[in-house]
This record gives sequence, structure tokens and C-alpha cells, in this order.
Amino acid sequence: MTGVLRIGNASGFYGDRFAAWQEMLDGGELDVLTGDYLAELTMLILGRDRLRDPELGYARTFLRQLEGCLGTALDRGVRIVTNAGGLNPVGLAAAIGSLADRLGLPARIGYVEGDALHRPDALTANAYLGAFGIAACLDAGADVVVTGRVTDASLAVGPAIARFGWGRDDLDALAGATVAGHLIECGAQVTGGNFSFFTELPDGGHRPGFPIAELHPDGSSVLTKHPGTGGAVTVETVTAQLLYEVDGPAYLGPDVVTRLDTVTLTGDGPDRVRVSGVRGTPPPDTLKVGVNNLGGFRNSMTFVLCGLDIPAKAALVRGQVEEAVGKDGLEFTLARTDHPDATDTEAASALLHVHLRDGDKARAGRAFSAAAVELALASYPGCTLTTLPGDATPYGVFTADFVPQDAVAHVAVLPGGERVPIAPPIRTAVAVGEPPAAPVRTSPVDGPTRRGPLGELVGARSGDKGGDANLGVWARTDATWAWLRGWLTVNRLAELLPETAPLTVERYELPNLRAVNFVLRGLLGHGVAASTRFDPQAKALGELLRSRVVELPADLATGPARKAAAA
Repeated sequence: MTGVLRIGNASGFYGDRFAAWQEMLDGGELDVLTGDYLAELTMLILGRDRLRDPELGYARTFLRQLEGCLGTALDRGVRIVTNAGGLNPVGLAAAIGSLADRLGLPARIGYVEGDALHRPDALTANAYLGAFGIAACLDAGADVVVTGRVTDASLAVGPAIARFGWGRDDLDALAGATVAGHLIECGAQVTGGNFSFFTELPDGGHRPGFPIAELHPDGSSVLTKHPGTGGAVTVETVTAQLLYEVDGPAYLGPDVVTRLDTVTLTGDGPDRVRVSGVRGTPPPDTLKVGVNNLGGFRNSMTFVLCGLDIPAKAALVRGQVEEAVGKDGLEFTLARTDHPDATDTEAASALLHVHLRDGDKARAGRAFSAAAVELALASYPGCTLTTLPGDATPYGVFTADFVPQDAVAHVAVLPGGERVPIAPPIRTAVAVGEPPAAPVRTSPVDGPTRRGPLGELVGARSGDKGGDANLGVWARTDATWAWLRGWLTVNRLAELLPETAPLTVERYELPNLRAVNFVLRGLLGHGVAASTRFDPQAKALGELLRSRVVELPADLATGPARKAAAA
């Protein structure tokens, strides 16, 4: 089939804007509306839900959202595709069927299963499936398609396969749709949400609209949003999302390896960005498997250290807590939030965060937090804590595994119950990592420099990938890219962000985007749920980098001067 396929997205995570589903349906023309609910942390949450009740394991919020807008979607012919099925897609499909019956709506529901793997020692183990199961359900007339763990981009790739009739060998088209799916999967992040230069947005970033991808038969697309919604769709907002949670230029997926270094972004009018030129190669012969295990129990207490002798006060607390509960599993982080000669208590205070992780809930629970509170009258001057003693909570450990593509029983369950096996791709390639890019050799900056925050010239976006994190940095102009490309090396990053210095750091270049992407191995330890970092998902890492004051070439324009030069 030909024509443009308009795919909107109304959810980027479990807990996203509740009203977005109705807003997207009411805001303008759509063919498909998707909702992404699953992250590595979400799978852990759903796994714990399922421990309490085997009938759960799916995103219950989606049902409440659907109740108010299923009729609208059916009336307007908008098909719904979501991974809200989580660990129990058949359970959510049945719940949607009951909802439709109660509302008197003739909804045809399909679902995709086969991602769940039997790992007796794991809380959850799920393979990241591709898009062809979704396409089979849509081809069979499904109004709603529910999946478990598929790749986030598959929610958009599946409808494109169904509309345009692509096969396994249409690699460039599949790659183009994968980029479109990646761009809309995080909802408002591509329309100005979490954008480095949010103060330049028309509404100051107050309420960005949700995105739409207009997909074409060749896999190219235009990113846009409904008229009158907030935020903006620009080459830079799209660049920011394209850099989010990626590794090297070869973006691995179950249906295609997408070459991010072939993506071209061009303006296509107000709030419209064209995505073209994407190339694809055969997918790997394995599927990624996300595995969650319960790692033990954790608890935290925070001491407020005010005024003078902050290091000595922190050392006293450390010794007292270690003596009270033992050293094993303790972690101390001193945040120097204090300012000299401050006129109020908060501005004069540092925070000492004390974390304890242990397999013994009793030790990590009130035995720890009560021991901290007991120091209130027997420790440093001005001793106070931010919370009352509390009990320990379980935490999860995420690891990634891999299985052969043909080891997973990928099945599309069509409306009416027919089960259709989805064959794995015939043509695959062994997944091998590509060498990180070395910085372009450049001579020292000629001419004068000026001191200023790096973020005057560059944008950034960062995020989590299991125990790793990524940090994408893009230049706003060609001249800035010529400088940034040679200046921002792995060693320079270690100087600006010292916590990265002991890590294995990979650096990749994406010249079409004027961007470099760093992959920081092990920054988040055993994953988000186990991390005790102040920023456990590394979401703010990019903004920390942008805030560092460095020597900038004086001839590189910024602010109004940059806009004038660009014009």
C-alpha cells in the first residue's frame, strides 16, 4: 500500500501524562496511536506485582486510560499498539476485552507473546522481540495490539510493515522506521521535553505536545506534532532524542541493524523535521534478553552537616555508623552543597548520604536507620537528619543476556484466537562491536579564548542502559562541530566529569548530527534499581557536562549572535 502512515505516541514510560491518549486522539488525524510503558526498571516493578498476584504483571494505568478513549479510537479508525502487556500480555488483552464488553464496543484485540523466557533463578527474563508479530495482528484486523517486551521502536515499525507490506529484506525501510520509532518512543522528549535549550522554546517548555511520525513507503519520515500543542519539533529537538540511550552508530535490533551515522535531519517547515537517508544491514543472530533479579534490601539516611569542619563532621558520622552496624554494604556520599559565609542554614549545609545494601532485611531495615537516628544527640554539632527511621526496601539487579533468534517462540495471537508463529529472520549477521572513533586530529585553537560554560555552544542528552550510561553531545553550528570534534576526547571528558575517569568509556562520532556519543560502562553499577548515585539514571549527566566552565574559542558565536549567524 502507498500513502503516508501517521503514527502518534501517547506514552513514554509507565507514569507518563495520563491525559495524553485522549489529547492525541482529539488533536488531529492519526492512523495509529502507540504507547510505550516498559523500561528495565518497569519490568522489575511488574515482576514484584506478579509475585503478589499472578494475575497482574501488566501496566494497569493503561486500562484506565483506555476506558475513556477506546470508543473515540474505534470511531475514528485509529488503531492502538502498546507494550503495556509487560509480563502478562494475555492478561491485559483479556482485561481489554472485558472493558470493551462492558462499554458495548466491538473491539478486535490481538496480542504478541513469546518474549518470556524460563529462568528459574530470575524474577523476570524477557527477550526483546521485533515488529513482525505486531504486523501480523494488524494484518488480521486488530483494533488493539498488546505486546510484552518488544523493542520500543517495534511499536512503530510493526504498523509500517502492515501498511507498506515490507518483508525481512527491506532493510533500509525497516531501519528508517526504526529511527522514527526511536524518536517517538519517549513521548515529549522529541517535542521539547528535557531539552537543553528549553528557554528558546515558544512556550518555554511548559507543556510540550506528544509526537507524530509521518512514515512513507521507503521508510523515510517526518516528525511533527498536532497543531496548537506546546513545545517544538526542530532539528535540534530531534537530534537530542536520536542520541538518547544509544551505543555506537550500529543500532542493533531484532529485525535490522540501523546505521545511525546515515541519518539525515532537515527542516520541513514549522514543527516538521524530515528524517531520511537511513541505511540498514541484516540483524544480529541473537536477541537481547533483559534479566531482573532481586538483589537484596536497601535503606538510606541523610545527615545535614552545617557550617564549619564539614569533612571532619562527615568522618565522625562514618566512624559512628560503621561501629554501630558494621562496614559491610555501607556507602557514604558527601555532597558539598554548602556555601561559605552563607546567611541561611540550607545554603550553609552539605549532605552526607549513607546507603546500606544487604541480603538481610533486618540489618538493612530499622537496625540501620534507627542507629543513624540514635546519633542525633551524640555526634557532630548541629546534627540533624532529613528523614525519620524507615524500613528497608528490596532492590533489583539488571543484567543483559543473549539467546539465538530461533530459540524464542515469537507468536502473534490474532483476534479470534488463532496463533501464528513468527519465523525469525533468515538473513542475519554475527553481532560485532565497531571500534570507537578516535577524535579528529586538530591543532590547538588559534586566536583568543574566553571562559564560559560548555553548554553555551553545545546541547546534551544522557540516559541509562542497564548498568551503563550514554552521554550524547551535539554542536549547534558547523564551526562549533569543527572544534568540538577534536576537543571533546575521552581524556577531556574524564577531566570534566571525574567519576568517568576509572571507567571504560567508548566514544563514537555521528558527523551527520554534528554529535559525539560516549558510552560509560559500569557507571550505574548493577542497574538503575540498585544504583545509589544521586542521579541513578544518569539523566542529568549531560547537563552537568554543559555546566562545566572551559576555555571556549572566542570566535564561536553564542546566543543572539549565533542565531544571527545562522540566519
